[in-house]
Amino acid sequence: MSIKPTTTDLEWTDLDQRAVDTGRVLAMDSVQKVGNGHPGTAMSLAPAAYTLFQKVMRHDPADADWTGRDRFVLSAGHSSLTLYIQLYLAGFGLELDDLKAFRTWGSKTPGHPEYGHTVGVETTTGPLGQGVANAVGMAMAARYERGLFDPEAAPGTSPFDHFVYAIAGDGCLQEGISAEASSMAGHQKLGNLVLLWDDNHISIEGDTETAVSEDTEKRYEAYGWHVQRVEPKENGDLDPVALYEAIQRAKAVTDKPSFIAMRSIIAWPAPHAQNTEAAHGSALGDEEVAATKRVLGFDPEQSFEVADEVIAHTRQALDRGAQAKAEWEKGFAAWRTANAERAAEFDRVAAGELPAGWQEKLPVFEAGKGVATRAASGKVLQALGAVIPELWGGSADLAGSNNTTIDKTSSFLPADNPLPEADPYGRTIHYGIREHSMAAEMNGIALHGNTRIYGGTFLVFSDYMRNAVRLSALMHLPVTYVWTHDSIGLGEDGPTHQPVEHLASLRAIPGLNVVRPADANETAIAWREILTRWTKEFGKGAPHGLALTRQGVPTYDREVTEGAAKGGYVLFEAEGGSPEVILIGTGSEVQLAVEAREQLQAAGVPTRVVSMPSVEWFEEQDQGYRDSVLPPSVKARVAVEAGIGLTWHKYVGDAGRIVSLEHFGASADGKVLFREFGFTADAVAAAARESIAAAQR
Repeated sequence: MSIKPTTTDLEWTDLDQRAVDTGRVLAMDSVQKVGNGHPGTAMSLAPAAYTLFQKVMRHDPADADWTGRDRFVLSAGHSSLTLYIQLYLAGFGLELDDLKAFRTWGSKTPGHPEYGHTVGVETTTGPLGQGVANAVGMAMAARYERGLFDPEAAPGTSPFDHFVYAIAGDGCLQEGISAEASSMAGHQKLGNLVLLWDDNHISIEGDTETAVSEDTEKRYEAYGWHVQRVEPKENGDLDPVALYEAIQRAKAVTDKPSFIAMRSIIAWPAPHAQNTEAAHGSALGDEEVAATKRVLGFDPEQSFEVADEVIAHTRQALDRGAQAKAEWEKGFAAWRTANAERAAEFDRVAAGELPAGWQEKLPVFEAGKGVATRAASGKVLQALGAVIPELWGGSADLAGSNNTTIDKTSSFLPADNPLPEADPYGRTIHYGIREHSMAAEMNGIALHGNTRIYGGTFLVFSDYMRNAVRLSALMHLPVTYVWTHDSIGLGEDGPTHQPVEHLASLRAIPGLNVVRPADANETAIAWREILTRWTKEFGKGAPHGLALTRQGVPTYDREVTEGAAKGGYVLFEAEGGSPEVILIGTGSEVQLAVEAREQLQAAGVPTRVVSMPSVEWFEEQDQGYRDSVLPPSVKARVAVEAGIGLTWHKYVGDAGRIVSLEHFGASADGKVLFREFGFTADAVAAAARESIAAAQR
């Protein structure tokens, strides 16, 4: 992708410098007022942030979600004031009172930027390195979006061409996730990505020499990035002219992501606090704040001082934004005229709607036949891929095991990649063995908008992804994790690969819906429900994790399994009277409940089987429905799941029993492990009898 710079010379006036210094004063005062926070980085980064928001980026503060905007990610989220102050100066909606309320209850300026909470914040950052991976995902999504709607346009001429800018600190680049993501970006040759590194040599424990001695610039060159260094001015301040010129050079390099190292002095120009670790995460103190204001030519007796001419100057960003958007809309209108079908498709996707008749493409699986749910999921993806072009994704080098290849002939890879299926706009993403960055890149893709993303790996490796998954839930992002090999049933790979605690642990994340279908038809219904929820709540929904089997499991009648969409339902009803016991199962253990029911029914015990693929979906249902599935009058209950039983105590009650796995697995055939660890129909039936006896006491 090539996007021509709109200007080559930076106009930098005394008023611009005053605005930058105003930002420094606001950073000091905001932290000083609340008594805690991170002032130093916001002070030293003020010239860089101001240059981006006032001189470089294409954005409209009056329409922060404009499709044609550049994106900005503050990966160094602890320096949230770096972003908040620019949002205030440019007119995104924050005002001085918001800065005065920094890090306090109910404010628009929380300690770390939060997506959906503050206008202009593109992603929630704070856990270091996540933002780097988010930015990589945004850059990937921008390329895929262009391929959906305007693939033939000459470089730099499409309304879907834009840049992604990110600021990262030393901590971000030390975190392994940024290494994974940066490797991916270089491999993908994401020329629309510009990463600015705040090279201030300071972390919480002091000089970064305590922990780092590598040559970061050479590391990024090895990743395949275009690398530049911007030296500070003689007085130690960041040089906005040199930075601007470096950004223009970066934008001109279209076959590589760009890395700009900015040497800065934390807390510059505080006389005593600059270049100290104390300035990283503590208020400077009244005396140091006053001394710094004197250095900058501000009144030390005033707080939150913003001159009228400064705010009038910076709010001109509103006029520039309106003009940039108007110019973009002319090009967008021309594109719509020339591409009527694609324009209609864009409108559908942007509205969060799915193509008419898409549900008819969902496969229906024959009852009785054994099918692994991972295989069923793969068939669903291939069927839907043909009719939902915005649906794309892949795997962390486990596509053959995860069944996540939506199109074998189309891989998301740069044009000069030697693989025959390489296509810069391809459907299938090869994330590589980078689970953590895969999850965070998926967040970035979802945040960018206009595509629907999924990614797969083994369930046990969700541990590598957990922080990014947590952020998916925190941001209510509609991403889908395809986690296969979901129990000891995977067999011989042994305990390192067999998830035990993972289902309960993931269910503990607020806002994450874990779905463990019992059979192929439940899997198809689960995908349908996930996509439907995407439609209803696009950008405001929830992430989903599909936990799928390696081994084959029996297939049940499609009409009966329709209840899976409600999270829990009656799969088999009790015969010969009201149920005396209820057997609850998920995934591959539902078949054990079904077999145990047959034993109990033969012994004259009316037994109901409830399949509960998603406790989160089930809890969304009204009390009447939940009571109809799990009648309060039936105290005898058994839950069976090949993992720790933490989830099930609330469902089985005091008289209930749980058939679970409270230890790690072993290396053997999956069927052997189920037998040896007590996952049999006999064990479930025995637990049912115990529960019945307990309920009668």
